[in-house]
Amino acid sequence: MVDFGRTRHDAQPAFVLHSYPYRETSLVLEVFTHDHGRLALVARGARRPRSTLRGVLLAFQPLLLSWAGKSELRTLHKAEWQGGLPALKGDGLLCGFYLNELLLKLLARDDPHEQLYAVYEQTLRALGRGTERAVILRRFEMRLLKELGYAPTLDRDALSGAPINAGRTYCFLIERGPALCNGEDAAGGSTRNGLELSGQTLLDMAEDDFSRPVTMQQSKALMRALINHYLGSQTLNTRQLLRDLQQL
Repeated sequence: MVDFGRTRHDAQPAFVLHSYPYRETSLVLEVFTHDHGRLALVARGARRPRSTLRGVLLAFQPLLLSWAGKSELRTLHKAEWQGGLPALKGDGLLCGFYLNELLLKLLARDDPHEQLYAVYEQTLRALGRGTERAVILRRFEMRLLKELGYAPTLDRDALSGAPINAGRTYCFLIERGPALCNGEDAAGGSTRNGLELSGQTLLDMAEDDFSRPVTMQQSKALMRALINHYLGSQTLNTRQLLRDLQQL
């Protein structure tokens, strides 16, 4: 017999990232929880018309979830809607799906990220206000990479260690950082293989300042390159939708 006293978790803050049908009447939920990170839960009977879970398990809304089990697929026992966040609409909704797909594909299961959880909730709130969505996405991408240990160096030359010069052009070397485009790496190879960025863009990003149009354009290209690298063979389905929104 399973000892649910040791494996049960009650009233845990969480968000639903994705759900899909399971058997005839149930759902499998991919959730992001405050204390336990990303988990998979089965919500038995959630697709039945009279299920109390049917109208509660919504994406982009804060929930309190209770579940039990030790396997990779735990069993959901209770879900309570907490409210307090505006519903995402239009472009904001697409941005929300993009955030969820990033978390699904970059976060390992059962790996807590309490600070990232707070950032995710704040980002949803900002998207709901409907302003500066491109900036909101760049900030979330940067915080996500930082939380995963992939935060790029932005204020120093990765090869020389010298401070970034706002008036120079740098080539960003994945997993190393920016280096002057006319420089050479330790093996004698040219740094021009990297994505070209202005020094001012790097300094702006380090200061969380996206007010310059060039910084917005170049930061988008850098974040896309970094995320593609860490995704490996995985693709982002929501990115194709976001490509139609030129400002993002």
